[in-house]
Amino acid sequence: MRHADVLRFARDAAAGYPLRTSLSVLAMAIGVAAVVVLTALGDGARRYVIEQFSSLGSNLVIVLPGRSATGGFSPANAMTTTPRDLTVDDAFALTRLPSVRRVAPLTAGNSEINANGRLREVVVAGTAASYIDIRSFKMAQGHFLPEADWNRGAPVAVIGSKLQEEIFAGRPAVGELIRLGDRRLRIVGVLKSVGQGLGMNTDEVVFVPVSVAQSLFNTNTLFRVLIEARSRDEIEAVKREVAAMLKTRHGGEEDITVITQDAVLATFDKLLRALTAAVAGIAAISLAVAGILVMNVMLVAVTQRTAEIGLLKALGARAATIRNAFMAEAAMLSLVGAITGYGLGLFGALVLRQMYPVFPAYPPDWAVVAALGTALGTGMLFGIMPARRAARLDPVQALMKH
Repeated sequence: MRHADVLRFARDAAAGYPLRTSLSVLAMAIGVAAVVVLTALGDGARRYVIEQFSSLGSNLVIVLPGRSATGGFSPANAMTTTPRDLTVDDAFALTRLPSVRRVAPLTAGNSEINANGRLREVVVAGTAASYIDIRSFKMAQGHFLPEADWNRGAPVAVIGSKLQEEIFAGRPAVGELIRLGDRRLRIVGVLKSVGQGLGMNTDEVVFVPVSVAQSLFNTNTLFRVLIEARSRDEIEAVKREVAAMLKTRHGGEEDITVITQDAVLATFDKLLRALTAAVAGIAAISLAVAGILVMNVMLVAVTQRTAEIGLLKALGARAATIRNAFMAEAAMLSLVGAITGYGLGLFGALVLRQMYPVFPAYPPDWAVVAALGTALGTGMLFGIMPARRAARLDPVQALMKH
């Protein structure tokens, strides 16, 4: 029997029992679709987190108040406790380091904004003029916070684009007065839309000079200090210099944590890659179940077609030919199921992207290849036993059962 005849035999056998064939294809398709969708979720989370941290700026070093428990970074120790405040004077001292290009102090809190007859709660970020360059933001109107002494800021504010839309109905806001808590401030600029970033929608933030924010929240402590190194090669030098200077300023206490953007990215990348692999493994279990279903379907097929197998062997078909025919049928079912599942998985990932546009839910190439390969592999593996059983049938006994 030629190869073309073997494939035709397998195709006709599968088409002869549409319900049985459909169930086998469906089981395999569900397994592949589960792998594709879940890995799209996992890899989408990884890309989203990396994109968010990358949007913070380039060559970034972040100083946090408090000493983390270990020398490295992990999401768990991002929240720290400190015996000594991280102050504006500390941040200004860092501007003198040779490897540092820019420094921006940052303090944050919630307050009510009252303007144009509207009242709502907003996030207030206290910082300096250098913040816009470190974060690579652009202005839609006016300018960012003016260059000034960090300890004596002017009563001015910069608002996000969404606040402009909500409070001023989209009309120019520069020059308008607002009230934050008990402070009256004049708007000097409106940021271009930036969107969500690290849990904070910058379009809904009010930026004020750091001294104004500290007065508003009655605190001297900074939330973070953002530092831009002069080049990527100098990031580690900045980390060492910052740690040494603040240790000196804090009486020999190592009570701050210095993390680099690359360290954060590497940690989350490793964590989320492992998560993606784990969910892919869990989804792959359904492929094993689908393979077992294919085996059961093929065993039923052997029983139903005993006489046909006996006739083929009586006409001179070899055992290897019979075995190849049943293996071809198993491969055909698995292939159709895998391709169908791949299509369903891509559709599921598309639905996720439509529901959550900021979430890049694309299945990684390795997951697609692994899902398709595993589907074919399990189908073939579990098809071996039925194929061998069909090949070992005695032609005389098989014909007698007809």
